[in-house]
Amino acid sequence: MKLFNSLIVTAIAASLALSGCITYADGTQKASKTASFGLGGAAVCGIIGALSHGSKGARNSALACGAIGAGIGGYMDYQEKKLRENLANTGVNVERSGDQIKLVMPENVTFPTNSATLSTNAQNALAAAAQTLTQYPDTTLTINGHTDNTGSDAINDPLSQRRAQAVATFLQSRGVSGSRLAVYGHGSHQPVASNATAEGRAQNRRVEILINPDQNAVRAAQQQIQ
Repeated sequence: MKLFNSLIVTAIAASLALSGCITYADGTQKASKTASFGLGGAAVCGIIGALSHGSKGARNSALACGAIGAGIGGYMDYQEKKLRENLANTGVNVERSGDQIKLVMPENVTFPTNSATLSTNAQNALAAAAQTLTQYPDTTLTINGHTDNTGSDAINDPLSQRRAQAVATFLQSRGVSGSRLAVYGHGSHQPVASNATAEGRAQNRRVEILINPDQNAVRAAQQQIQ
């Protein structure tokens, strides 16, 4: 049994070492600065977990220690990379600010005018995003619906809420836990461009998905390995 556990730990350590590399367009690999620090700790913790709780303990302990050692940034680095790959050519923009990843879905990708029914393009993009989001469960998702200032708040506020909820409902249908989701409709109150031009209004009609590290999950992982 101990030999079996050792083999598991070796495999986990190798996997983590590979995952600590970011592959660029030319095929070269470079260790992620935020991830490389955590790899040694992950292997050690994997050994401890294997000896005490078997193969599942090895995996959980290694991943927990790796996340803590690498820092939250490393965890988000990998998620960002996968999202960029899966959402390429979908019209969904992937943005990064600190430890937050933002997916921006413009109206021409997501909904017909004055509708909260997801387009086929939007469903395909969200299905691709869900493939990554379900693999990185230690994040929370805030889904914000926005409109331009055409029309009244009585129309725009509920429309933006329904659109955000449509996105949340679809993600749940693809395996993203509802406990991770918060849904808000902001109407026209948070523009990112001027509503004085057609181009600006088009930018303001959007749904944003804010992906943030789940601090409770990080604390739980720390307590689990202490």
